[in-house]
Amino acid sequence: MSNERDARFWIQAWWPVVIMAGLITISSSHSFGADETSGPLRWLWQHLFGPVSNPRWGFIHFCIRKIGHFVGYGTLGLTWLRAWRLSVPRFRILTDALLAVTGTALIASCDEIHQAFISNRTGSPWDVLLDCCGAVTMCVLAFGCMRIARQMKQSRLAVPLRTGR
Repeated sequence: MSNERDARFWIQAWWPVVIMAGLITISSSHSFGADETSGPLRWLWQHLFGPVSNPRWGFIHFCIRKIGHFVGYGTLGLTWLRAWRLSVPRFRILTDALLAVTGTALIASCDEIHQAFISNRTGSPWDVLLDCCGAVTMCVLAFGCMRIARQMKQSRLAVPLRTGR
């Protein structure tokens, strides 16, 4: 019985990391190269914001793709942070965040190496840096939210009881 519970705990703690790593692996394919995403993203952009010239679209498309890196790997960083927080609650948040960013950097590096072997993709250390910045930013935001929540909880507990007259 306890082994089953332990397995369920580990699956619940780590499945988001596996899912995000899988999504990143899928998005690292030929189908998600810039030449393949330009058409669908431009169609969506123009339906939301109106027509855009080719030179301007090139810049917008570049920004969308880099924001996707930042947000996607930032989310991966959060899943790593959550998994480490659940798995080793004795660790301090800084240790968990360092492990989360390290895991994100490892996956980002593997992703960029993989992309170097795909005809319409390129592998770039700058993308790894951008990915790690996304993970660091999300971990810092998570830390800030946890700190605010803890302070709010403490302030609710510290409210003095009203005394009668």
